[in-house]
Amino acid sequence: MLPEQQKLNQTMLDTNQLASFKQSINDLSPLQLAWASGYLAAKAENSPTTVASVSTSSATTSTLTILYGSQTGNAKGVAKGLAAQASAEGLNVELKSMSEIKPKAIKNITHLLIVASTNGEGEAPDDAIALHEFLASKKAPKLDHLHYSVLALGDTSYEFFCQTGKDFDLYLEKLGAKKIAPRVDCDVDYDADAKSWSANVIAEAKTLLGSVTSTDNVATIASANETEELYSKQKPYSAELLVSQKITGRDSAKDVRHIEIDLGDSGLTYQVGDALGVWFENSSTLVDELVTVLELDGLDKIAVADESLTLVEALKTKFEITQTSINFVEFWANKSQSTQLLAILDDKTALREYAGNHQVVDVVKSAPLADGTALSAQEFTDALRKITPRLYSIASAQSEVEEEVHLTVGLVQYQLDDANRQGGASGFLANGLEEGGEVKVFIEHNDNFRLPADENTPVIMIGPGTGVAPFRAFMQEREATEATGDNWLFFGDQTFTQDFLYQVEWQNYLKSGLLTKIDLAFSRDQAEKIYVQDRLKENASEIFAWLQRGAHIYVCGDMSRMAKDVEAALTEIIANEGQLSEDLASAYLKDLRNAKRYQKDVY
Repeated sequence: MLPEQQKLNQTMLDTNQLASFKQSINDLSPLQLAWASGYLAAKAENSPTTVASVSTSSATTSTLTILYGSQTGNAKGVAKGLAAQASAEGLNVELKSMSEIKPKAIKNITHLLIVASTNGEGEAPDDAIALHEFLASKKAPKLDHLHYSVLALGDTSYEFFCQTGKDFDLYLEKLGAKKIAPRVDCDVDYDADAKSWSANVIAEAKTLLGSVTSTDNVATIASANETEELYSKQKPYSAELLVSQKITGRDSAKDVRHIEIDLGDSGLTYQVGDALGVWFENSSTLVDELVTVLELDGLDKIAVADESLTLVEALKTKFEITQTSINFVEFWANKSQSTQLLAILDDKTALREYAGNHQVVDVVKSAPLADGTALSAQEFTDALRKITPRLYSIASAQSEVEEEVHLTVGLVQYQLDDANRQGGASGFLANGLEEGGEVKVFIEHNDNFRLPADENTPVIMIGPGTGVAPFRAFMQEREATEATGDNWLFFGDQTFTQDFLYQVEWQNYLKSGLLTKIDLAFSRDQAEKIYVQDRLKENASEIFAWLQRGAHIYVCGDMSRMAKDVEAALTEIIANEGQLSEDLASAYLKDLRNAKRYQKDVY
């Protein structure tokens, strides 16, 4: 090891143990054993080292391995459904998060299905990073024996749509792997595409593998899904809104709400770090405005999947109208033949920005249809995306609030000409629902954002604005468990007097000693703007000292700027305080991430 590398001083041990060869063949049939013996003999002739690597694998050629890389839970949910379906079809299935396998173990897999989401600007989700980087590196092995397919989840409003799934597909193909079926790229409304891909790859896998599993495998996976998914995205719980309270000051530029929801006797449980999925309804005022502008009859019936609804009902409960997809802009540009919109289509960056800054009704208003241009309610709604639930970081610990769940929600609102536009879910929770009203919710577990198992471990929490939400939950949990580890919060917003979210609670935690330190950055309270990354740099030596004694770092909030600026600041701190090059500082931070000591919940 190079002296400079020794400065990293990291011991990142993987505690997972590969099963012995004897254990791996216990459940094989005589036919499979015969095949395996021939396979091993052939491999031994070609490479004396290959037999050893195969003999330590728990996977066999009769196994369909399903790996998922998931940041918010969507890919995990699809993968679990896929595993259950494949098991029910008689296949022997192994389902794992990409973080649960050593990247080198990919060479021992023969039949692989990947379900991968894309995080931010084309980045792999946290649990997929190690495998993603390994397959792109010179260390990646030849995979001529591997059969695979990829389902990529993404959002067409981002430039690098489905990039992680595309990367996995490209890497595996370059390494010689053969496709079971072509990759499918899914937008946010992914259910239909995922269902079609799943049916296709399972049929192809059955042809390659045959049916070898017992009914025990089917029952085990089905039972696990049933227990874990009492209520889910597809089967949300109808909860009661208890509180929607504005917690920013009267003169604040922001409207942030503290939301409390009653989970009643649902039996839903969550851990700190999890998110709450919220299904919402669009504003009746916005729906009426859209129908009027379109000059359609709100009572016209349209088909939505297997339902028949009036246009008004469908726009209120089924379709996304507060966010505009680039596909809808393209549809309306061609329908209206608007010179302005048609010009935007040629510039993908301008197209994404336009879609991101205009609600559907404003696109329609900007380019009225020419007289005599026919438009039916069905044609219009067919061009819209389905409503998808919003995920909010949970701001409470169940050990503290029991059958409740708390959120910290910033109301998305802006003025466009003479119209006040609001976000779909945030507007619904803030203004569209009375206290005592019903909201459909589900828990989205997030294993990539967890408190350390050792309660003595110090934690550093970086959460400006509504990003402070999960850290409120962290503190409630650390108090309930009487954790002795130090806790340090970095919080920032615009002004101290108007935007210090949960100020009294943080002051009480400081007074009690549970919160060891708090550093604040209110950007508009002085001539020069100060942000949380600036406070990090001011405390560089102490932050590095905390890291050296095992601290975990958590970042929550804006992905596009804050999270990047914070990571750059952390890298600079590690380089300066650890006397490392920038590359080794980045490697240090990567090791922290791989050890789950650096976790992000960004959006």
